[in-house]
Amino acid sequence: MSTTTAPAPRPAPLTPDICVIGAGAAGLSLATAAAAFGVRVVLVEHGSMGAGHPNAGSVSARALSAAGARAQALREAGRFGISAGEPQVNVQVNYAQVHDHVQRVVAAIAPNDSAERLGALGVHVIRSEARFISRSTVMAGDQAIKARRFVIATGSRPSAPPLPGLDAVPFLTSESLFSLTRRPERLLVLGAGSTGVELAQAMARLGSTVSIVEAGSLLLDADPEAALILRRALLRDGITLHEQARVLRAETIKGGVRLMLAGPDGEADHKLDGTHLLVATGRTPNIEALDLELGGINSNTGGVIVDKGLRTGNRRVFAIGDCAGGAAGGPHSSHAGHEQAGLVLRNALFRLPVRTNATAIPRVTYCHPELASVGLTEAEARKRSAAITILRWPYAENDRAQAEHETDGFVKLVADRRGRVLGATIVGVGAGELIAPWCMAVRKGLTVQDMAGLALPYPTFSEASKRAAMSFYAPMAAKPGIRRLIGFLSRFG
Repeated sequence: MSTTTAPAPRPAPLTPDICVIGAGAAGLSLATAAAAFGVRVVLVEHGSMGAGHPNAGSVSARALSAAGARAQALREAGRFGISAGEPQVNVQVNYAQVHDHVQRVVAAIAPNDSAERLGALGVHVIRSEARFISRSTVMAGDQAIKARRFVIATGSRPSAPPLPGLDAVPFLTSESLFSLTRRPERLLVLGAGSTGVELAQAMARLGSTVSIVEAGSLLLDADPEAALILRRALLRDGITLHEQARVLRAETIKGGVRLMLAGPDGEADHKLDGTHLLVATGRTPNIEALDLELGGINSNTGGVIVDKGLRTGNRRVFAIGDCAGGAAGGPHSSHAGHEQAGLVLRNALFRLPVRTNATAIPRVTYCHPELASVGLTEAEARKRSAAITILRWPYAENDRAQAEHETDGFVKLVADRRGRVLGATIVGVGAGELIAPWCMAVRKGLTVQDMAGLALPYPTFSEASKRAAMSFYAPMAAKPGIRRLIGFLSRFG
């Protein structure tokens, strides 16, 4: 008599309206918004969710930067006539407690994105890895999902450059850095994009000796004038910059790591030693496990290839966030993912035509001072047309900035000959907040005249934006015709 047990029957396929693959910022945004409209949503995620998701490192970075800013505020309190003890510059940083602060911030927002909350909202959460088995079916473990629409939102992970010796060297990334409970004494940062700059400055302000190594220039894609202000700020914070540097190899040494830099003749000329190495040179989309080819979906090293409507070669599948490439290429960020989630939702639920527009997505570097931009930079605008107007206003001529000793920075606007706003760049304290109205201006095609007419509170940093917009009228004041008109009207009292 046989005692074998028959295998459990495979569960019946799920048939939701939308299946979201990935529970990072973009995936959660779409899943919760879709559920709010009463549609059936399945969310598949094999790892942590929400604030604990690997792609949620931006929250941890902001918390770390906030700690660094508080330490720096103590060092600079003397400018306000305040003493924090002698010697004032020796601010004591307990890095284990800084680590705890970062983890508390992550834990505080985690319930908002938990599987329990999503379930209460009507989202069916499956904790498994997803893979396509056909153009119409995804498997999550042993559960088949035949959704009307699929949305790939698997995000990305830090990538390492093909540097000789790096594979044998222990290094940190923008995700693993936050697990440290002891401060790196001498930190080498490979990469001077937004992530590298933000984390380098935070660690320098928390007491690490920091060196940045970059093959090109600091914040290469940023407005050069703005990048210059940030370069000076990093130098003031004691960070050593190695720009236009070619790293020949990485090595493990006693007590840390070493980077060998090439000299003018191409040979090893300079060595940089550190206790830790942070690699911040780019990210790789998380798409390998999806078996995209079985779903009729094309991809390359930049991610899932999508069109302007964020749709893949399989018309029922979309891709958003860091894992999306093709026409969705551009600056990757949580707010870009949220924007793309909204576009896909409009198309999937209401059949509305949508087109992604990378220039309307703000780009922010969260260091001090902050750097934020939206739309075209001055260089990009000049490539398209010679008939542009550049308007600017310095922080040094803003009363609030003077009151708070935050005078480094400016507002720069790019407009066409009629005053339509093509782009804005703000470098200075609070730039990430001040860019908000300019995001609206770029998206809606507003003019600098529209922005100049706003009534703003005084004294605020936002006045710098208004003054920059008002400078559009400065040339008109010198026109003879305008002056004759004013003189004529003055005769009537």
